[in-house]
Amino acid sequence: MSDSSQALSVAQRHAVDELLRITPVIDELGALFHKAGEELYLVGGSVRDALLGRLGHDLDFTTSADPDTTERLLHRFSSAVWTVGKEFGTIGASKKSNGHELQIEITTFRADAYEPDSRKPIVAYGDNVQDDLVRRDFTVNAMAIDVHSKAFVDPHGGIRDLAAKVLRTPTAPEISFSDDPLRMMRACRFAAQLGFKVDPVTFNAMKAMHERIEIVSPERVRDELSKLLLADAPRPSLNLLVASGLADIVLPELPAMRLERDEHFRHKDVYEHSLTVLDQAIALEKARDYKDGKPNPHHQPDLVIRLAALLHDIGKPATRGLDGDKVTFHHHDIVGAKLARKRLRALHYPKAVVDAVGQLIEQHLRFHGYGEASWTDSAVRRYVRDAGDQLEHLHILTRSDCTTRNARKADTLRRAYDELEARIDELAATEELKSIRPDLNGDEIMTILGIAPGPQVGRAYQHMLSVRMDQGPLDHDAAVAELKRWWAAQPHPDAG
Repeated sequence: MSDSSQALSVAQRHAVDELLRITPVIDELGALFHKAGEELYLVGGSVRDALLGRLGHDLDFTTSADPDTTERLLHRFSSAVWTVGKEFGTIGASKKSNGHELQIEITTFRADAYEPDSRKPIVAYGDNVQDDLVRRDFTVNAMAIDVHSKAFVDPHGGIRDLAAKVLRTPTAPEISFSDDPLRMMRACRFAAQLGFKVDPVTFNAMKAMHERIEIVSPERVRDELSKLLLADAPRPSLNLLVASGLADIVLPELPAMRLERDEHFRHKDVYEHSLTVLDQAIALEKARDYKDGKPNPHHQPDLVIRLAALLHDIGKPATRGLDGDKVTFHHHDIVGAKLARKRLRALHYPKAVVDAVGQLIEQHLRFHGYGEASWTDSAVRRYVRDAGDQLEHLHILTRSDCTTRNARKADTLRRAYDELEARIDELAATEELKSIRPDLNGDEIMTILGIAPGPQVGRAYQHMLSVRMDQGPLDHDAAVAELKRWWAAQPHPDAG
């Protein structure tokens, strides 16, 4: 290690020592376990983040104590203790410190591994911190600090890799990925979150073993994919997911967008276009969360818009065609929405996420009709009503979908959407666009027409809703007159 790296390491170790010294809660916890004759270490991501100067309020520890002992000791430490992860050796607790609520998880020294065809890891408890660290995913997560003695434990050169911004496994990657195949997904996720690169040997193992990800449960894969997408700059890691072959298993629609371009099929690279749309959507997502011209420090990344941006064109490979010299993708919005819903369900995303992403993909081309012809107020109202609670997401996705290098065309599209948003705002100022209802409700319709509940009421309601869309709000007398006019024109087979 160079002199500069040694100096960096010493400074970082001092920073961690200072962190521990000024954190009474950690010292209290360390004293409690030491008095009981047990070892306790701050470990993994908590040490990594402390060294990076970004330690949050979630603290991870590992201990020589068995889960029952840990639970007993934590009850002396906090009134809020939970045992949800006890079967995996983890006991949790929370405690306030300096106005912050610290979330603490303590896990018994352990080693996880999978049987070749199992979706669930086998948990075996260990008896020392070195064996616990070698089972961890990457060297930067395989560092620990003895909470009592403040000794820094780094048997695999994690601090060196942290300085070099490299992800490498503590043991041979083939062993590590065989023990837990999800670590291959975690490599992609940490590359996104930390801005690190994957060591070439580790990457080659990912390529060779990518099919083993099939034994991991959809929920665990989903969680890693979501964390990757919620990073500040997920694009390089999505490329890593594709290059390693993992995407062929967990999100095959993504690499499928790498359509060949030949003399017959001249079109944008759909894959690169989709990543650019994602980049632009993230930028707009952040820009719309500014307060007083400054970034909102409490900004939360938006999973729905990021999934929709990434997947909005996944229907193109299945719909690609040729009309003369022009490449077409007719109905790729409808096909893409169906494919996205199917994939997200397979990954066990919540129904609300599946529905929202599917809706956005299905509607992402709607705006282009506005740029081609002037919309009536009725058309604007329908655009807003159909978007529903996804309107803001649709604004972001539609704007992000412009990746043309033609400055004039890009400016025309931007101006057209500015105009559409302005018209939406103007109409919203006088009408409740997001909750448009007919001027007469179902009960009023039945009273005016003298009919009982049934299909006729539904048809009358839809007619009045269409009138509301086309003409805007009517006063009560005008609405009643329109309903009666429509009713008189309807066939009434039971009449007479």
